[in-house]
Amino acid sequence: MSIAEILLQDYDTEVSNTRRTLERVPENKNDWKCHDKSMPLGKLAMHCATLLMFGYYIMEDDGMDMATSKRPHMSLEFTTRENALKQLDEISAKCRAAIAASSDEHLSALWKFGFGEHIISNNPRSLTFRQMCFDHLIHHTAQLGVYLRLNDIPVPALYGPSADEQWSPK
Repeated sequence: MSIAEILLQDYDTEVSNTRRTLERVPENKNDWKCHDKSMPLGKLAMHCATLLMFGYYIMEDDGMDMATSKRPHMSLEFTTRENALKQLDEISAKCRAAIAASSDEHLSALWKFGFGEHIISNNPRSLTFRQMCFDHLIHHTAQLGVYLRLNDIPVPALYGPSADEQWSPK
């Protein structure tokens, strides 16, 4: 099994989990925050919906310096749930195709990520993708689940049953 095939096994699960969580985001609480230091609900939802564009950049670019990046930043303005889901679907398809087209050699190459002189990571592309994209997406999707709970919105079963939804293996 290739590195890309292994990544795609997890990819499909995490995109599905993020999608099911985004499907429950309310459209009338964009500015709601559980703490002053927390990201507003609408912005967090859009971060989850668009985060895979960074994964696409990891697949397509030789590295990234955030101080001089020519890649556009995704808008984090939440307008509607439908728009967030549409963006997730479009971006996740683009990222998935880039992973599927990647060879083991490409995924094993070092991918330098930094901000000017500050190096954030300089690891194989596959590890960078898992840490900076997968783990990042999982973290924020779980955070979004907490936001749902605190707003009395049923939390989807992702890795097992939730208090609101039973889970059964696919």
